[in-house]
Amino acid sequence: MTIQVRLAPRTHAALFPAIERSAGEAFRAIPDLAWIADHVVSPAEEYLPMIAAGTVWEAVEGETPVGVLLGEITGDTLHVWELSVLVSHQKQGLGRRLMQAAADHARTLGLAALTLTTFRTVPWNGPFYAGLGYQMLEAPLPDNLQALIDNENARGLNDRCAMRLAL
Repeated sequence: MTIQVRLAPRTHAALFPAIERSAGEAFRAIPDLAWIADHVVSPAEEYLPMIAAGTVWEAVEGETPVGVLLGEITGDTLHVWELSVLVSHQKQGLGRRLMQAAADHARTLGLAALTLTTFRTVPWNGPFYAGLGYQMLEAPLPDNLQALIDNENARGLNDRCAMRLAL
């Protein structure tokens, strides 16, 4: 069956936490980060304002979501809060396609860049985004990104970095 990437409808918000939870299972392969697979995921309600703003994309097989990207426009950037693909659908290019949809949207709006925070060395994080053209930002970071990194560090997420794709 063909997988499409499109803007997410409000009715699918309740399905996205399960995708995020499934994607987190990949962290079980990294002993120091295995606990992430058991962490609390974003509740469906967190997706709703961004769906209404037109900054949540889904990869669907038929009408079943198998991947999701949650973004938010902040100033002249689109910040990617979450990219998740079901474990059963990983390594098929869906993350790349979701990131491309977000970048295409940002370009259409005339935004300057996309930003995100991620693990520096986890293969499907920092190296993945670098392969898409994202540049790792060096200190001093913009205040909003530094605040995100500080918050992530306080929650036990170490080896984090901010990345940016200029458009």
